[in-house]
Amino acid sequence: MCGITGIFAYNLVGKFNKVNVAAATRALEKRGPDFQDVFLSEWVCLGHRRLSIIDTREVAHQPMWDATGRYAIVFNGEIFNYRELRQQLITRGIAFRTESDTEVLLNLWIHEKENCLNQLNGFFAFCIYDQQEESLFLARDRYGIKPLLYLSDEDKLIFASEMKSLLHYGIDKSLDYTALTTYFQLNYIPATRTAFAVVKKLLPGHYIQVKRGDVRIHPYYTIPYPAPQPTATSYEQAQQLLFQKLEASVQRRLVADVPLGAFLSGGIDSSVVTGLAARHKPNLHTFSIGFRDQKFFDETDYARKVAKHFGTEHTVFSLTTQDLYAQLHSVLDYLDEPFADSSAVNVYMLSQQTRKQATVALSGDGADEVFGGYTKHLAFARAIQGGWKESLAAALKPAWHVLPKSRHAPFSNTVRQLLRYAEGHGMSARDRYWHWASFATMPKVQRLFTSAVRDKLDLNQYHEFRQALLNPIVDPENLNDILLADCRLVLPNDMLTKVDLMSMANGLEVRVPFLDYEVVNFAFGLPAAYKVHRGIRKRIVQDAFRNFLPAELYNRPKKGFEAPVLAWMRHELKDTIKKDLLSEDFIRAQGLFDYTEIKKLKRQLFSINPGDVHARVWALVAFQWWWRKVL
Repeated sequence: MCGITGIFAYNLVGKFNKVNVAAATRALEKRGPDFQDVFLSEWVCLGHRRLSIIDTREVAHQPMWDATGRYAIVFNGEIFNYRELRQQLITRGIAFRTESDTEVLLNLWIHEKENCLNQLNGFFAFCIYDQQEESLFLARDRYGIKPLLYLSDEDKLIFASEMKSLLHYGIDKSLDYTALTTYFQLNYIPATRTAFAVVKKLLPGHYIQVKRGDVRIHPYYTIPYPAPQPTATSYEQAQQLLFQKLEASVQRRLVADVPLGAFLSGGIDSSVVTGLAARHKPNLHTFSIGFRDQKFFDETDYARKVAKHFGTEHTVFSLTTQDLYAQLHSVLDYLDEPFADSSAVNVYMLSQQTRKQATVALSGDGADEVFGGYTKHLAFARAIQGGWKESLAAALKPAWHVLPKSRHAPFSNTVRQLLRYAEGHGMSARDRYWHWASFATMPKVQRLFTSAVRDKLDLNQYHEFRQALLNPIVDPENLNDILLADCRLVLPNDMLTKVDLMSMANGLEVRVPFLDYEVVNFAFGLPAAYKVHRGIRKRIVQDAFRNFLPAELYNRPKKGFEAPVLAWMRHELKDTIKKDLLSEDFIRAQGLFDYTEIKKLKRQLFSINPGDVHARVWALVAFQWWWRKVL
């Protein structure tokens, strides 16, 4: 796991940016604390920060060259089937000087070019330079587990693992107003866009070929849906196959030359990963965090039961929400693009504590998106199937509007969910998905901005972007359509971005067995009823491992835990919001937002009926923090 950056200059103007490569590489220090090196040539420069995981010796440092000196690679990620690929290359007469997956990837690409990508089982973002052809090849893994940003203009192409690296090249910081509008709806910015108009994110499952100003982007993988044929003949067979495929996936992800453990929350997903890992790794270390002052959300008792069941060496980090708040500034400081998923603070804290004992951690991320684990998936299933209860919930929308709504109390949270359901019930499939994925409607977001900013937004461009994101959904939709949309939108741009940034901020590599491509391909060949059925979420995951996991994990509510941002904003962050980031002086001087609308949001935030407004205010706080730091 590492950080990469580089530049391909096409002319003298582009060459001026070469002086920034060393600083751009240093900016990725937390991603790769173990080693840094930079390759410099007349037109191409490559930078690499290393977090040593496989073959930690000096000979495996990067940039790495092949035996002929023609090709160089900088690589962020892991290739879990590298040993099998290495053996295949050896039979073709290729000699290796390291035990690293980097050298395997480089040689496989030399012989297979882009055809190598579908042979890789792992996660990655990498760049290979062909010194003879003067060309670059860049690629990103199938699901966007690892990031890759780039800027392409008439003078150069530059790329990096994170925006903080690109900023060292002195890029144009003009805002992308379509991205900005989307951010204030979703609380994150989906690929291909970024906060800056000139910078793009490479889509998952895509690669870039660059040769002297000719930049071509191609897809190499899409989730096979609709599946060419069913992946199981019965529900019973599907359970057996899922168990086998997940176990193989976990086993592949145990390779490391440094301490490796697993996150263990006490939920089904992390417990499955832990149990399968414990089968193949004696004395597996597992880690969980609990909050002493939030007993309702504390699942560490369940985590301990799982650890005891599988015989792991378990560590509980017992914290308070004040401990969590103490890391808030570190989280906001590390974000180099507006990002408002508040649970990033939790991931940061877990990664920080885990890194004290391990360099690699397995996690259960991805299971919810692939197998239907969210409350919204139940809502979609009910909306698709219909019935008198669903019609009644929609008909009572006026009542839900009047009653108090909040995420932080059982009754008011139920009312909030019923209102959201009622609002989306009569919409088209795509509009319903977008509405349930958003924290604010388009009219509300537009009112947030000054008239000058609204004039800069190209509505046609925005709608084209939105439609592209919703492309997997047809009308009437199947639940698998919704899961596919989640895997393309929510998973890479919110969930995986959060885990990558927060783990890398602490020099920790996180591996996600549920996102092995063999598991994902298998899952999308299953009927939707195998995933969500009669009020049961992730049905097949629960059933496939029912006799494997402790019985106590079943028939209990999924608690989860969000950072208590509403409480923070009403207390610790109150002055920051009122007198600083969302103050009238700051807002009017900034010239982006309409202070009248900001004032309304603040008033609702501090009222007895805040509803979901804290999520919108948090998006503003995260944006303002980023604005002050970067612009």
